Amino acid sequence: MKKILLVATGGTIASQETGEGLAPEISAQGLLDFVPEIGRSFHVDSVEPFRLDSTNLTPTHWRLIAQCVRDNYVNYDGFVITHGTDTLAYTAAALSYMVRGSPKPIVLTGAQKPIGVDSTDSKVNLRDAFLCAASDMPGVSIVFDHKVILGTRAKKTRSKSFSAFSSINYPDLGVIRDGSVVRFIRQECLSEPEFSTRLCEGVALLKLIPGTDREVLDFLFERNEAVVIESFGVGGLPEAGGFYECIREWRGRGKLAVVTTQVENEGSDIGVYHVGHRLKSGLGVLEAYDMTTEAVIAKLMWILGRTSDQNLVRQMFYTPVAMDMFPR
Repeated sequence: MKKILLVATGGTIASQETGEGLAPEISAQGLLDFVPEIGRSFHVDSVEPFRLDSTNLTPTHWRLIAQCVRDNYVNYDGFVITHGTDTLAYTAAALSYMVRGSPKPIVLTGAQKPIGVDSTDSKVNLRDAFLCAASDMPGVSIVFDHKVILGTRAKKTRSKSFSAFSSINYPDLGVIRDGSVVRFIRQECLSEPEFSTRLCEGVALLKLIPGTDREVLDFLFERNEAVVIESFGVGGLPEAGGFYECIREWRGRGKLAVVTTQVENEGSDIGVYHVGHRLKSGLGVLEAYDMTTEAVIAKLMWILGRTSDQNLVRQMFYTPVAMDMFPR
């Protein structure tokens, strides 16, 4: 019988109506009580580092989850982390870097409806997550609506439907079908995981809209070590308004700029148009290519938590981790 550790962190799956909206009220053991067959199929222990709506999570909470996995790693065959869906993709990406190359499954799941309501997806997702955690599916993944999605490639693409998550620019790792894990891809892993919980939280995100003022970008650079700019299409910046000068000035002060796209699929290619070509050739910005925004943010925090050397940062950013980007 496989030994699985349940790391419960709150979210919709553990929520109940409070009179002022849903809030996570159900304990880790309470979740297991709703699905007793899990306890009959696996040896399960549980920990609850916190109980929060995932909107309230910060990188400090990512560290707590990673520490739970690290402190218990040798004692279990796999890990199930229950989590709110709204920031689940950020946590999955962060754990992919903080617990790099895990040969054991680290599976995140949640639900669109609380486990105590009749029409919930919670029980199915929880059962599927335990099946995956007991399988030969290494690394960090999200199990949701019978799909197994790579942790660095997941994005919440539906706000209410049970099929809430999609794998962006990468196939699903597998599916859960008739009580079994059907694996399509087995991600590479190390013989032992590399744990690293140091994060630099000085990373900001700017989503461009037509007419964005340069002062917004100046504000973010002043307060952060790196700014990720979600641009339009394949990527670029408005030629008017001083954006290029802004980036040149802040790059000269050692700040990082990363350009990605607001378009979910197919990624960036900033050299295609004149509005993007200079960014890469003359200003030394990093390009996210096919990475999700969630992975870009988490990877930058992880890299900057390890080094501030600009050349090493660039090298680490473009080195794929857990297939977060296709090799360049």
